[in-house]
Amino acid sequence: MQDISAELAEVLQSRGLSMTLEEAVKVASFVGRMPTPLELHLFDTMWSEHCSYKSSRKLLKTLPVSAPQVVLGPGEDAGIVEFAEHGGHLWDIVVAHESHNHPSQVLPVEGAATGVGGIVRDVYCMGARVIGVMDLLRFGPPASSSSRAVARGVVQGVWQYGNALGVPNLGGDTVFHEGYESNCLVNVVSVGLVRHDRIIHSFVPGAARGTPYVLVLVGKPTDATGFGGATFASADLDSDLGMGAVQVADPFLKRVVAEANARVLDMLFERGVDFGFKDLGAGGIACVSSEMASHGGMGIELWLDKVPVSVPDLPPEVVACAETQERFGLAVPQDIAYEVVQIYNEEFELPRLYPGAGASIIGRFTSDRTYLVLHGGREVACAPVEAITEGIRHDREACPIESDVSEPSSRPVDPPSDLSSMALSPSGVSRSPLYSFYDSEVQAATHLRPGEADSVVVVPIPGCSAGLAVSGDGNPFYGELDPYLGGAHAVAEAFRNVVATGAVPLCATDCLNYGSPENPEVFWQFSRGVEGIADACRALALAGGEALPIVSGNVSFYNQSRDGAAIPPSPIVAVFGRLDDFTRARDISLKRAGDLIVLVGERRDELGGGLYYRECLGHRGGAVPSFRGGEELAMARLVLDWIGRDIVRASHDISEGGLAFAAMEMAFASGPHNGLGVRLDIACDPVLLYSETPGYLLEVGPDDLPALAGLAAPVRVIGEVVPAFSISGNGWELNLRELCEQWRDRLAAMVWREE
Repeated sequence: MQDISAELAEVLQSRGLSMTLEEAVKVASFVGRMPTPLELHLFDTMWSEHCSYKSSRKLLKTLPVSAPQVVLGPGEDAGIVEFAEHGGHLWDIVVAHESHNHPSQVLPVEGAATGVGGIVRDVYCMGARVIGVMDLLRFGPPASSSSRAVARGVVQGVWQYGNALGVPNLGGDTVFHEGYESNCLVNVVSVGLVRHDRIIHSFVPGAARGTPYVLVLVGKPTDATGFGGATFASADLDSDLGMGAVQVADPFLKRVVAEANARVLDMLFERGVDFGFKDLGAGGIACVSSEMASHGGMGIELWLDKVPVSVPDLPPEVVACAETQERFGLAVPQDIAYEVVQIYNEEFELPRLYPGAGASIIGRFTSDRTYLVLHGGREVACAPVEAITEGIRHDREACPIESDVSEPSSRPVDPPSDLSSMALSPSGVSRSPLYSFYDSEVQAATHLRPGEADSVVVVPIPGCSAGLAVSGDGNPFYGELDPYLGGAHAVAEAFRNVVATGAVPLCATDCLNYGSPENPEVFWQFSRGVEGIADACRALALAGGEALPIVSGNVSFYNQSRDGAAIPPSPIVAVFGRLDDFTRARDISLKRAGDLIVLVGERRDELGGGLYYRECLGHRGGAVPSFRGGEELAMARLVLDWIGRDIVRASHDISEGGLAFAAMEMAFASGPHNGLGVRLDIACDPVLLYSETPGYLLEVGPDDLPALAGLAAPVRVIGEVVPAFSISGNGWELNLRELCEQWRDRLAAMVWREE
């Protein structure tokens, strides 16, 4: 083949494609000629970081993904773990974790809404009933008007879409940091429930090798919205893609399509038909058709003229790659395809519900492993399907960077002033003004709501006692000082949050948010974060096997400001745990005056990146708490044992702000109407009060004190529940009545105040 580099370079520039010239030359080698416009857009989309994981896949393979309870690990739209037996069936939990960062920065409402919509479809397409979503958000400082506008828009998008779908919001967490001023993070988790024998896979089944199978497209008519979305998610925010790459959601259409899907899927199951089912998200038709074919060991012949469109004369590359929302792909036998189409179009009348909506047969699966696209009676793309889905990998350079590990010159302690400053800071304030927008109780399955405990607890199976605890975490203040510990503690804190309710962690998901992988320092941060997650997961196996398995996740690169400054390393991890009896779940609120406050875990001089240093001393360096897997596991086993024996009345993990802040949060949770507080019988020392070395605070009755004797984990009584809404120590006291009110309302005043 003659040298076509110059021609390729010109085409890349004229079409605004993100692939490098070297990648375009590789595309040409796969097709054996000058690529067509559709082929270039197709590969540009499918070889983006978002779709291909071309820079991260090698490192992601180091994460533990298996355990006895894992039904399906990473590789499809969502992961699946065994959960409970009930009604003569085995029931599984389906979990997925994604990002929608760039779209949410550009169009906050639409970006966040479609982020929720996309992750819900990922779980739904595995055959599950969606039982909850959780959002993990990162914004710039609320003092910034632009950050406030983004935060308000994102929250609006989350509640508008989630509430309209009738899916409960399971909380999450929200962090403010100047590093997110120009690039917010919107990470979304979805959880579903599926009967084990009704799991659906996202590829054409093996039966297609002997029986003709076709691809049925269902949902909204295709338009130009979201064209280039996957590429946009894998590019700098100052790229030319912008708003046109943001999808537009329609939750009401989704609900009707979901009902129609249920009818079709029931029919297929009842007849014993093998089929594949996949949502259309990033990459649109191009992604769903190539991945369903490739992962099923097949090829496909795609007929773009058969795709319903809402805009006439769309170029084939737009029809193939646009990310129009509320669409699904079904791989079904040819002989029942017409009946499937009829259910959507006639029984559920999708074309009447939304102009151009419905179901259409748009292609057939083939045995030759070729991806062939026809449009207007001519061939517009032809390439090996594995080249599209597996044809690109990069080995990135990693360059270590030094962080500020210096400690402050002095550490003055004034607990009333310190705790007030921490409580009213962006990191310390109550997130209830956010939760108030979200419906956490729809479906009537929520047992512990956001803010009531360290994890939300839901009861997924009606009539079954098994409860599901869900929590997510990630601390950028740790990550920017030590990327390894940022990753490890993201796992460990979400793990502790689940344990604190009394649940045994079953699995985890991750979303890895970093700057450009082309920057060697950023890629080093990424590699260290993955290493930290892997080590923590291997150390924290409680449900069986050798690790807490990562069963689903996402990598989000190119999160940076327009001047190229990357966000702080931001691995965000969600952990899911099981309670045999949801009624035994523990919240964080104080219960009875005279009870003892028990500390589980050592206090060490590890305050770096912590709330006390940041808010009270104005210091951002220092030694981040080490990750000690053996200690974490020993503490977790003790806490679970005590909760199982009804020794614990309230439970709270120690993280941001340390022991004193955790104790104050327990008082806040009980509320001024109960008139309960905490007296701490410990020295007025910054390490004892504010160290963020992991641990737990437990409320236990005096009669259970003998249970403390002879324990392997470090355990001691450090205070008492008192009949006064206050927190006090040796020589100091802070009345919490006024502070609690300010703490609850502060975030609303920060984010929703008049400009």
